[in-house]
Amino acid sequence: MSISFHCECCKQKIKAPDNAGGKWGNCPYCKHRCYIPMPKSEDEPELRLAPIEESEESKIGMLRSQTHVLTRQILHETDLPAESIGGTGDTVDEKTVIKTCILYLRQIADGELDGAEKTFSKLKIYKRTTLRILSSMGRAERPEPELSDIPDKILQKLIRAAEAQLSS
Repeated sequence: MSISFHCECCKQKIKAPDNAGGKWGNCPYCKHRCYIPMPKSEDEPELRLAPIEESEESKIGMLRSQTHVLTRQILHETDLPAESIGGTGDTVDEKTVIKTCILYLRQIADGELDGAEKTFSKLKIYKRTTLRILSSMGRAERPEPELSDIPDKILQKLIRAAEAQLSS
């Protein structure tokens, strides 16, 4: 008895000997490297497949988007107290300015313009530090993890716009 299967590339039906199951071979038609499935054993029950219901798919998509929103709410503070950037005096807490820059870019990307305006007013207080941080974010090969879902070109434009707004 032989194993019958279809090539993943050209979809042609291929036959292979039973002892070739679980190995790799080249398709005789297109030379694509194919995995040869194991022969079906007689005591193995037939695998029954059922179509996915569209309502289940939409429900899963809705749950994923809700999870994304909740995760963003948990991971990102939306209101930073004014004294959190730099505290009192002339010292600037750079980590806090970085977090605030990330928050601002996230808010702009998500269309939360009112919150972004408030966050940007906090960034203006430490203009030089903010410009330096935005510049380094623009040069970085990989974006901050909180901004990784924003396409690179859009993120770069948001950073340049923020730098221009701070410089004016």
